[in-house]
Amino acid sequence: MSNIKQMVLYNWHLVRILRLMLGIFIGVNAIMMHDMLSGLLSGIFLFQAFTNTGCCCAGSCAIPPSKNKQEKEPVFEEIKND
Repeated sequence: MSNIKQMVLYNWHLVRILRLMLGIFIGVNAIMMHDMLSGLLSGIFLFQAFTNTGCCCAGSCAIPPSKNKQEKEPVFEEIKND
């Protein structure tokens, strides 16, 4: 239970706050307009804000770190036109 509480209460950043504000705004509009699709969209944004997830399923689309720790100098080859 404390893990869920910690996930919801801590580590708030700008994008997470924007998702929360957007979810609330769309949710209020969905209630006023009686629009089910907007309500669903609002629920998605609110879920992302509370769980700190995004469209990429918790960073699964991130570029993996390089396995080769040593950086190699590029090799250049001079090409002459005759």
